[in-house]
Amino acid sequence: MQLSRFTDIGLRAVMRLAVSEESQGRVTIKVIAAQVEASEQQVAKAVAKLVELGLVEAQRGRRGGLFLTPAGREIPLGRLVRELEGGRPVVDCEGTRPCPLIGGCRLRRVLADAEDAFYRELDGYTIEDLVAAPTAGLLRLLTVSTVGDGSSSERTPT
Repeated sequence: MQLSRFTDIGLRAVMRLAVSEESQGRVTIKVIAAQVEASEQQVAKAVAKLVELGLVEAQRGRRGGLFLTPAGREIPLGRLVRELEGGRPVVDCEGTRPCPLIGGCRLRRVLADAEDAFYRELDGYTIEDLVAAPTAGLLRLLTVSTVGDGSSSERTPT
């Protein structure tokens, strides 16, 4: 199963925010976009979904930024991925041209079982698990210096 770029960006954003709160640093969409090598528009879209789910809080203004909520720290990873993926099936047997084997094909059931097992495994983890050492240290190394607009109080380690 391959996760969508949207889900990848959402997961990386949540992981980055989990580390940021520990250091009380302020993180913006611009900072996350630079760190995950995505456009600000792509990150904004993923963050909007995370805010809608109650996992991220966005504060505007001079001291604003993105912050992970307690729910964002505790959500089972499988549930988060399901939400971000939006119920997209592993294989689309009923697409614009339905598969001629749909009535008797066992592949569909096998793939659905595999997908269930995938999500069950992910449900055993939270974002906190993902940002444990050594990942937390690596995420902190990704902090970037935003030049000119003052949108980030974070600096690249020297």
